[in-house]
Amino acid sequence: MQEGCVSLMQMAKTSQAVARLSEEGVLFISLLTDPTYGGVSASYATLGDVLISEPGAHIGFAGPSVIEQTIHQKLPDGFQTAEFLIERGMLDRVEPRENLRRTIRNLLELHAGAEAARGEADGSRAERLPSVEAEPPVTDPAQLPPRDPWEVVQLARHIDRPRMLDLVGSALDGFEELYGDRLFREDAAIIGGIGRLGDLTVMVIGQQKGHTTGEMMEHNFGMPEPEGYRKGMRLMRYAARFGLPLVTLVDTPGAYPGIGAEEHGQSNAIAESIMLMSRLPVPIVTIVTGEGGSGGALALATSDRVLMMENAYYSVISPEGCSTILFKDASAAPRAANALRITSPDLLALGVMDAVVPEPDGGAQNDPQAAGLNVRAAIVASLQELLPLATDDLLAQRYERFRKFGVRGRQPVLPPITEET
Repeated sequence: MQEGCVSLMQMAKTSQAVARLSEEGVLFISLLTDPTYGGVSASYATLGDVLISEPGAHIGFAGPSVIEQTIHQKLPDGFQTAEFLIERGMLDRVEPRENLRRTIRNLLELHAGAEAARGEADGSRAERLPSVEAEPPVTDPAQLPPRDPWEVVQLARHIDRPRMLDLVGSALDGFEELYGDRLFREDAAIIGGIGRLGDLTVMVIGQQKGHTTGEMMEHNFGMPEPEGYRKGMRLMRYAARFGLPLVTLVDTPGAYPGIGAEEHGQSNAIAESIMLMSRLPVPIVTIVTGEGGSGGALALATSDRVLMMENAYYSVISPEGCSTILFKDASAAPRAANALRITSPDLLALGVMDAVVPEPDGGAQNDPQAAGLNVRAAIVASLQELLPLATDDLLAQRYERFRKFGVRGRQPVLPPITEET
């Protein structure tokens, strides 16, 4: 106030400096302490690539007394605290001071690896990938044993099946989760963050379910709302800015169909995510690890390489939904599962999948560690193919991958379903 409008201009001055840093691909970590208000919060402080706050820190534009005295609005307990803001998707992390050194060091080390890789020739980056002793992905449908589609659906939904965070723990060598869509709310149905695969830094995004009732409720049974997809898109843009390959792990019965999701633009969020992925200038590898439910799955699967685990399924609609619509009977779901052609052998033959990740006998839930190593091997094999490609070639091949679907002469077909099959 003492400096008047000259002080106001500092918001533009600092924000444009941050813009230049962003254009040059320089990482900006912003540490928000108590208090962070006014022109600071409305300029450089909240423009960081990563926003970290200390517990209990007060952060906002207008201070509580200003709000109460100008518009006479009653403020809720905890308003504008770090905990309040991370629940609303505005922060990446809330860390006590004793953890800050470790968290910032981990982020800087991951980015140092990414920066070093960016300076290397495209083919050299693949040398940063680890060697993996695991079952390689299968690319020939004839090598996959036939399986009953409804049994596959049950295995894909098995409560002990390894979830996104389980697989990240087995497949990666380190992971720092980042929270929030920076718009409205933190959606725990989608998890994302920066990880290390050998000596290569990657961005990982996926749907998370959980194993217990409490975990499943916390993650909304893996059904994202628009805020989850917008968090994913924020992290996709982060990956593009720093040249990080993107890995997505899909496991969702579908996007959440509730009233709030529709009010907040579920269709647009899914559409924007599909479009963004289609042109993202970094290699993208997707693995469907459990359920691949319709557009809610495709929003994280418009990729250069799309794989699925052996006992996962991928479908335009759930078997129960299909049977209700077509057969007027939800109990006909096994029949619908068979008709939908949702299993790995059929989808590999159709070209929807590029490869299938083998699972331990009886399903991934019987040996989650082995399943995770197979996922690691599949990611490595896919990135070895993609990292040497120039960006223009990468985008052209991704475009053609999806352009062929439904085109006569380019789209493989399956023999029709008969009473015997």
